[in-house]
Amino acid sequence: MKFLLATKQEMTQYFSEDGKCIAATLLSAGPITVTEVRTKERDGYEAVQFGFGTQLPKRVNKPQLGALKELGVFRFMREFRPKTGGTESLKAGDKITVEAFTPGDDIEVSGISKGKGFQGVVKRHGFHGGPRSHGQKHSEREPGSIGATGPQRVVPGTRMAGRMGSDRVTIKGLKVLAIDPTNNLLLVSGAIPGRRGTLIEIKAALS
Repeated sequence: MKFLLATKQEMTQYFSEDGKCIAATLLSAGPITVTEVRTKERDGYEAVQFGFGTQLPKRVNKPQLGALKELGVFRFMREFRPKTGGTESLKAGDKITVEAFTPGDDIEVSGISKGKGFQGVVKRHGFHGGPRSHGQKHSEREPGSIGATGPQRVVPGTRMAGRMGSDRVTIKGLKVLAIDPTNNLLLVSGAIPGRRGTLIEIKAALS
């Protein structure tokens, strides 16, 4: 099963064998521990629950402590539903490391993007703003008319100012460039959502 949890470290450059410079992101990936295997007969669907990172026991509620007392206390818990199956061979306590992936694998990653707070339409939606001449003094970054003359109300979905960022973002079409099993590091092509330390979910493109 090609699934892994990681935390974002930093962006860097990677030079391929043919001399090309590729923008890349370094991830601290795994190892992750299987905490529970869900089956269709018992739970109604097939999935695997994973734990990643360490946490102080006092920061975890008692039901979770009781369920994980033999496996340890994890900072992050995530559930993965594979499209192609393959959960039969896993059991609680199994570990998955960066060696589940190989350089050249096609992957997709998901994470929470950086929060940018309340932003206007120019930054949030790419509006051009109003004209800079002909007496337009204070409308350089205003949205202008929202076209609500027909229904005489704000139509749902109208692009306006508001909260920006802190959304779950999935990036497809990325590749694994290199792995370091000794230090649990994974080098992925391209940019990945979030700040340093953001939890990242990595899975094979077809899983």
